[in-house]
Amino acid sequence: MNKSLVLGGVLLVGLLGSTMLHAEEVVSLRGDNDIWETSAGTEVKHWQDRDPIPRDYVQQPPMVPHSVEGYTINFKVNKCLTCHSWANYKQNKATKISQTHFADREGNDLANVSARRYFCTQCHAPQADAKPLVENQFQPLPAISNR
Repeated sequence: MNKSLVLGGVLLVGLLGSTMLHAEEVVSLRGDNDIWETSAGTEVKHWQDRDPIPRDYVQQPPMVPHSVEGYTINFKVNKCLTCHSWANYKQNKATKISQTHFADREGNDLANVSARRYFCTQCHAPQADAKPLVENQFQPLPAISNR
């Protein structure tokens, strides 16, 4: 048999054995609790990083007051719904998604979030304290400008 093939096999077995040995020693700081469970007397953390930015016009989608870096939103998974779905918003102290997100183009009510409203970051942008790229003279409507 080829010496390099035998040596490669020995190294692979050694690495796997070492990895398995160290994996047994790892202990989570939360113990045996599931990641979504809280310990008795512990409050669920509200992930809002900053106060919400006020809206400037009627029906403006609210901005996201926390980071969404690393959030997966694709055809199979929507990380936003982990906290903001109607089933989960209370326990996560999050804003419930609007009823308008459950209607199709014809106005029919759906049991699940409409495909056209499923990709949250199409409308809801994470807010940031950043200098504007261009000057803006926009003034909000008088009806909602009483800030």
